[in-house]
Amino acid sequence: MDVTKTEQPPVMVILGPTASGKSALAVAVAKKIGGEIISADSRQIYRELDIGAAKPSLELLEEVKHHFVNEKNIGEPFTAGDFATEAVERILDIHRRGKRAVVAGGSTLYLEGLIEGFADLPPANPAIRERLLEELERDGKERLYARLLERDPAQATTLDPTKSQRLIRSLEIIEITGLSVTELQARGKQRQGEISFVVTGLAIPRTLLYERINRRTDEMIKTGLCGEAEQLYHKYQALLAGRKLSALQSVGYQELFQYFDGKVTSHEAILLIKQHTRNYAKRQITFFNNRLKVNWVDASLDNDELEALADRLAHDYPEK
Repeated sequence: MDVTKTEQPPVMVILGPTASGKSALAVAVAKKIGGEIISADSRQIYRELDIGAAKPSLELLEEVKHHFVNEKNIGEPFTAGDFATEAVERILDIHRRGKRAVVAGGSTLYLEGLIEGFADLPPANPAIRERLLEELERDGKERLYARLLERDPAQATTLDPTKSQRLIRSLEIIEITGLSVTELQARGKQRQGEISFVVTGLAIPRTLLYERINRRTDEMIKTGLCGEAEQLYHKYQALLAGRKLSALQSVGYQELFQYFDGKVTSHEAILLIKQHTRNYAKRQITFFNNRLKVNWVDASLDNDELEALADRLAHDYPEK
């Protein structure tokens, strides 16, 4: 893995698809090196998103310092750009205090923004966006997605088909600049100043990963995900109707909201959560392979393997 030499110690990044075990590994490593965790998870930053966001327990949060967990209220905007900027500031502060930073998570744009920096993308054009939204309403997202797939296939493969915000933005950028998001990123990426990163990804056989996803979904249901989602549904129903809460338009919540709306049965909602989570994991893997330079290692299958991998990463972690 290439590491740029700077005055700052390198930052370990542990990434992987959902349910690959990256959070547990990051905690184990952080304990061994006296580190603090930078959570690169776009949902864990929000209070009230607990079970569905696979948030660390309160005991674990007290044991190991986590940044970007329980820091925002639902409805407060927080973008990948915000994360990249603030994460750099936190990492530098951690280093100043003589500790080490371990970045862990699977939110693709959060990780790309922090590790690689962002291209200089143009500001929104209200007229173009309004027209694209009208097309979305009239023709459906499938037609717009097909257009993006033809113009920017690399970007299209990273999109969540259940959402339209990034689809509209990607097409808007093409119309404004004449270039795709992928082309602009290739031209304009800048590393995040004085910080360098050592990126480790957890590889796991697809069938085993899907089994973990299914088991974790079942466990979330048993521990109260339906109740958590129902509280959010009633509290934020007006905003949900206007699709103004991106934090809640995510896997694990949107399917249960469909159940509360009477669109699917509870059994169908759970099956959809599993299916959509598997789809999301597949997109994560594609993104990491296509957009980041990752040193892949085999994910641990039990606690002994987890400790052994944590020991290895901690031992190999360069001091400078």
